[in-house]
Amino acid sequence: MADSVSSEEVAVISNTDITSTESENNIINTMVERGTALLRKLEINVAEAEKRTGKNTVNMQETYTVYLIEIRPAETEGGTPAAPDTLWRRYSEFELLRTYLLVTYPYIIIPPLPEKRAEFVWHKLSADNLDPDFVERRRVGLENFLLRVASHPVLSNDKIFFLFLTEEKGWRDAVLETGFQDKADSRLKSLSAMFRVKNPDKRFTALKQYSDELNSVISQLLRIRARVADRLYGVYKVHGNYGRVFSEWSAIEKEMGDGLQSAGHHMDTYAASIDDILEEEEHFADQLKEYLFYTDAVRSVCRKHELIQYELEMAAQDLAQKKQQKEELATGTVRIFSLKGMTSKLFGQESPEQKESRLAALEQSIQEGEETVKEKNTECQQFVRAAWDDIEHFKEQKDKDLREALISYAIMQISMCKKGIQVWSNAKECFSKM
Repeated sequence: MADSVSSEEVAVISNTDITSTESENNIINTMVERGTALLRKLEINVAEAEKRTGKNTVNMQETYTVYLIEIRPAETEGGTPAAPDTLWRRYSEFELLRTYLLVTYPYIIIPPLPEKRAEFVWHKLSADNLDPDFVERRRVGLENFLLRVASHPVLSNDKIFFLFLTEEKGWRDAVLETGFQDKADSRLKSLSAMFRVKNPDKRFTALKQYSDELNSVISQLLRIRARVADRLYGVYKVHGNYGRVFSEWSAIEKEMGDGLQSAGHHMDTYAASIDDILEEEEHFADQLKEYLFYTDAVRSVCRKHELIQYELEMAAQDLAQKKQQKEELATGTVRIFSLKGMTSKLFGQESPEQKESRLAALEQSIQEGEETVKEKNTECQQFVRAAWDDIEHFKEQKDKDLREALISYAIMQISMCKKGIQVWSNAKECFSKM
């Protein structure tokens, strides 16, 4: 993110349910630039989630979640907050918006959506996509997505995105009318380009490799964190047995009874504290997951470049073949075996009129081919220039976000250890007074 952004020009993703100390250290993780005109004018929030039941497209009953988007003027006269404009959106509508952005802005690393279903969960965490805790984390993630888009210098000016925020009923028709689905490149076409590009751009090749490696590293971190959470949960809960045993023991003691009973209460408090601790950690996991999903967005830009490069190479190859055909026709020589060469040998040479006509047609085709190559070359250069500007912006954002996320996680662990020390210090005091 740009270093020149002042503290007054920052939109903070709220409702992360962390302690005040951790919130102060974690705040940079959840902020986006307010340098765009849109965020200077509007405050955007995903205020709440609501479970609903209705019929789907095949007329079957289903339960789903909708999210309330609130927008209000960033500044109001008299200092009185204006009433927000609100509308409800399903997760599938966020998906449609992001797909539209991917197709319309292939040179931009489009911010990812939060996961549709929970991944990298530890065994006490529900994988149900209707679980209240999961829905709440997804709500925060969807708000983060909207703020990421709204803070982008290009995406924030998109008309369809603005309609997504303001038009509950007419938005879907508007996005479909853009015809973006017809522009979407097929997966097969992209794979063909990836394997057949002769002169790939080394920068994009290195970027794609880095994205693959970053995906692998973050996946490993999330798996390790899930395993640690499982074991930590068990260790903390086992401490509840201390509380039970101390309580039972206090019942048979006179002098030591009060101290044992108090120590048991501290152990019970310690055992119960792990639920809140691990819930806080889920926000750290969600920050890592955002960049896990960002790696797919980076690869998408690389695939689009490969496709454009492939189309340029095919146009250049086609032009070279036509120029060779013209040279062969003009000189009467055939450098390689061809059906036309065999035909000439079997049935004789074509008339001067036929030759002239073919030369004129080839000349016209060559001119068209040169224009095509020129257009494809310009398209490729413009794509590279625009994409690399966005990639550099993304790298700055990534470095800052992940650095602050890791610092916040370290602070969480330090805080957890301090709480453990405090519990045992309290227990020590209880034992000393017996």
